[in-house]
This record gives sequence, structure tokens and C-alpha cells, in this order.
Amino acid sequence: MLIAAEQRLLDAALDTASRLPADGSYLNTVASAVMDVHGDIYTGVNVGHFTGGPCAELVTLGVAAAAGAGPIALIVAAGDEGRGVMPPCGRCRQVLLDQQPDCRVIVPDGDGASSVPARELLPYPSQHPDANPPRLLRFSPQHWDNVVDGVKTATTRFNDPAAPGPATFLFEFDDRYRTLPGVVESVEHVRFADITDAQAALEGCTADELRTALRTHYYPEIVDDDTVDFVRFRLVAEG
Repeated sequence: MLIAAEQRLLDAALDTASRLPADGSYLNTVASAVMDVHGDIYTGVNVGHFTGGPCAELVTLGVAAAAGAGPIALIVAAGDEGRGVMPPCGRCRQVLLDQQPDCRVIVPDGDGASSVPARELLPYPSQHPDANPPRLLRFSPQHWDNVVDGVKTATTRFNDPAAPGPATFLFEFDDRYRTLPGVVESVEHVRFADITDAQAALEGCTADELRTALRTHYYPEIVDDDTVDFVRFRLVAEG
């Protein structure tokens, strides 16, 4: 099920796809829409050609870049003639991993659609050696006040990799995004069962309380031998 921001983006892509010429005068058959971390939406369409031409997702990423968009938080593609949501091709998946590894991608899901992290679309990816993409660190909106006030300076993640360095902290309110500039100071890989009280104390609880909260609210599938990332972060002054 899509949240409100995701549905708004999908609606933009479907609207663009519905307006593509149906008489064959243009080889444009797929529309795409992206949303940056500010909630701004950019759209584009594929450019069909006998050599193949760029996919709609690549065109739309270029449109967003030309407009000075922030890091991309979400992307979707939709086919013409009512074909609905379309998953990205292999080339687009690689481009997303290289350029926007922390964005989510809306994909078909049964009779509806859902969003998944771009990195999950390529289980055995090839990492571009020179890629230095903008990074996102996503938070539940319930943590906004504690992060702003400096009360929360650590987070524990499972299958949600972070990397040291500058990052946009993205809070996913249902109807909008809110962001803060920050830095990931360190990432420590820890066996889930071995989370220490000292680590958990940075999240305001004991190790047992943290493991219970992670299992109950975020990662019900996690087991003791799984590796989690213990991430320390801080805000930076804007401007």
C-alpha cells in the first residue's frame, strides 16, 4: 500500500502517461516521475528510437538534475494505454544504484503497487568505482523532535545500509517530506544478539529494550545471528 506522497507521485506519472500521443507519431510509450527530498515532482517520458533510446526514468532523472532538484527520494514509471506501473529495466536499476542508491522505487505488487529500496532491485550489484552519490538517512516522523533537539544521535538499522559522510536526513511524513542536513559519523556492524547496553544507551534504552523495539516495530523477521548497523550521526548547521 502506498503512502500519500507515493500516491501523489504515481498520479503524476499516470497523468503524464495518459497524455502521450496514441497515433504513433511519437515513439513515447512510458512516463516517469521522480520526487526529490523537498517533495518536488519532475516528470519525463522515454525517447523511442531504432537504437533503443533512453528510458523514461533516465530522462526524468536528467530533467530533475537540470532543474537543480535535491537528492531523489522516490521514482516510478507508468506505461501508456492504461498499462499502469512498470518496474525499471536492468540498466535503469544500475543507474539508480549508482546515482540515487537510497531512493525508493514504486513497482507493481499484485493488483496494486508498493515501494521498495532501489538497492533491492539488484541483489548482486556492480558498484561503479567512481560513484559518489548523495546519501539519505530515512527516519520515521516520530523521531523528528528528538533529532532536531539533539536527543537522538544514533539509530540501529537492518538491511538499510548507511555510509559515513554527509547525508540528508529524510523524515517520511505521510503527506510530505521534511529534511535536515547531517553527517553520518560512524557505522558499526554488530550481531543483533550482541548489541550492548552502551550502544543502546545512545538510543535511550537498554540492549534488551532496543532488541524488543526493533523486532516489534521495525524488523519482525530479524534473528539473533543477523548483522545490524549501529549508526551514529549529527546535524550540521544549514547554510
